[in-house]
Amino acid sequence: MKKNFIKNSLLLFALILASCSDDDYSITDDSTDDDTEETSTTTVDNSDYTVGLITKTDDVADGYTLFSPIRSTNTYLIDNCGELVQSWSSDYTPQAFYLLENGYLLRTATLTAVNSEFEEAGGQTGRVELFNTDGDLTWYHEFNSTTEFMHHDVEYIESTGNVLVMVWEKHSITEAEEAGYSGGVALWSEKIIELDPDSDETVWEWDAWDHLVQDENANEDNYGVVADNPQLLNVNYSSGDAEYESDWLHMNSVDYNESLDQIVVNSRNLSEFFIIDHSTTTAEAASHEGGIYDNGGDILFRWGNPQTYDMGDDDDQKLFLQHDANWIDSDYQDGGQIMVFNNQTGYNEGIDYSTIDVIDTEVNSDGSYSLNTDSTYGLDDFTWTYEASTNTDFYAANISGARRLSNGNTMICEGTTGTFFEVTYDGEIVWKYINPIDETGAVDQYSTASKNFVFRCTKYETDYSGLEYFDLTSQGTIESGSDYSCTVSE
Repeated sequence: MKKNFIKNSLLLFALILASCSDDDYSITDDSTDDDTEETSTTTVDNSDYTVGLITKTDDVADGYTLFSPIRSTNTYLIDNCGELVQSWSSDYTPQAFYLLENGYLLRTATLTAVNSEFEEAGGQTGRVELFNTDGDLTWYHEFNSTTEFMHHDVEYIESTGNVLVMVWEKHSITEAEEAGYSGGVALWSEKIIELDPDSDETVWEWDAWDHLVQDENANEDNYGVVADNPQLLNVNYSSGDAEYESDWLHMNSVDYNESLDQIVVNSRNLSEFFIIDHSTTTAEAASHEGGIYDNGGDILFRWGNPQTYDMGDDDDQKLFLQHDANWIDSDYQDGGQIMVFNNQTGYNEGIDYSTIDVIDTEVNSDGSYSLNTDSTYGLDDFTWTYEASTNTDFYAANISGARRLSNGNTMICEGTTGTFFEVTYDGEIVWKYINPIDETGAVDQYSTASKNFVFRCTKYETDYSGLEYFDLTSQGTIESGSDYSCTVSE
């Protein structure tokens, strides 16, 4: 009787299988395929996608990418599969943002300017914010008055916990003329101000207004021979590219080198970056003496456009309205050199394309810099460049940035299209992601995000201490409608 029961059961099971549709079989097969892909798929090719993860290969650096869309109040951290693992909320839209070693988030915040004139130049913020590991706002500071306004970038000094901010300061037409300026308009200076979040006090300050030279008005301040003073800023130099005439310098990034105790700032409108000494007191920073190099707050090194100090011509200009001058980590490929996002490399060629360039400052062992025999600084060309195979395929007229990674790869943010991509040292794209957030929120896959601008993105590799404070479990893609299999390398 037991044998008959087993026999009848087998016959019944066979009949059930025979009655199953093709769809029933396909569901079973798909489930098996998904399990296999979830445990083995590390490369992804979503070349037909409009947003989210486009490309991922095995040569991508392991880590997490932080970005904050300019039209959103949120900041996002995604893994190499383009999936969200952490987010932060603010009441304000941003420019720059950083995940710190202690897990705190440092970001800028965009206020409505008390003096609406400060909104004419682009990059305005007005406020810096600090969020703890729970996402709570623990500190903020504002520069927003009729004469001062914070803008663009900030920098955290890990050894002290202090924060460097960039502040425009408006000088009247009379003040500008007394400084030797011939343009006939009010002029903005640039300040780098160091804040202590614990006391909310200014602990150090540098002002470009203290380091000027001009050779047009002998009866006014700062008169001298421009070419003989490359350590000073020619208040009458103009490339004609300023979006707002008063904003003659338009600095857009600040970076700190702790081993040198130096600061590099990037000037879009001068098409050059320059390095200053941070070892000075505030009083010394306002002078031409003091500090480790006995140079006060004068420029230690500058590069990109020697025409700014009456040396060379158009053929000697190498940088064009660039962004994000930053030191490469000393342990990385090209360590100790400066990387920039050269926004309008094709400027003199009449072609719209960008490059990522690395410059060797040839810093001396004591941290000083030497003038060349022709009174210029550094080498006359780049030590490394990334350029698209078809150069016009890579272009961002403004914003944007790039950072070197420990394996020699470079993470690039093409800010005007919200596109982040990582390239090897040989220029091969190994990861690509398009920001799916625009002013309306997250768009669906196969839709096109409008104005999905991002000031910059930063990749934090898996051993970065600031990541230890978060779970980093995938929460899925930010956009809806993406359907692909991907695993993050262990």
